[in-house]
Amino acid sequence: MESVGSFIAYVIITLVIVVCSVLAVTTRRILRAATYLLFALFATAAYYFMLKYEFLGAVQIAVYAGGIVVLFVFSILLTSHPGDNSAKLASKKRVSGLLAGLVMFGVAGYSLLSRTELFTTKMSGDNPAMAEIGDKLLGTGTFQYMLPFEAISVLLLACIIGGVVIARKNH
Repeated sequence: MESVGSFIAYVIITLVIVVCSVLAVTTRRILRAATYLLFALFATAAYYFMLKYEFLGAVQIAVYAGGIVVLFVFSILLTSHPGDNSAKLASKKRVSGLLAGLVMFGVAGYSLLSRTELFTTKMSGDNPAMAEIGDKLLGTGTFQYMLPFEAISVLLLACIIGGVVIARKNH
């Protein structure tokens, strides 16, 4: 009975991701697009939690749903009027966009189906503990990532300050 419930949850999450993704790229209101993107990212995190990858689910929510979408909304509010509609696409651009999307869908499908061993082999090992992941990511030893993590945080801070300075000059 648990597998039926898991399948139903999988179908619901998949529908949420597909609907929100399509709405995110087809809506003409930019804040609505960011909101639909947020819902699609939360649903992706639900996949990770269903697979018992708690760390990846938490990172998905914290980094993507929390950080990236807030950054998008922040930059939208700084650079444009939130109620503005985007311009309608010309039919020539719509056809080329649809064609490019279909080509990429074909490439992604081929890439996925050519790697059938991913679906037939069982992964070895258990999920690592959160403390072990944290030690590997934020340690200061060899092959640990504390210095790059701090460098990226300083770079992001500089980008935010630069965005605020540019926005203040334009207004």
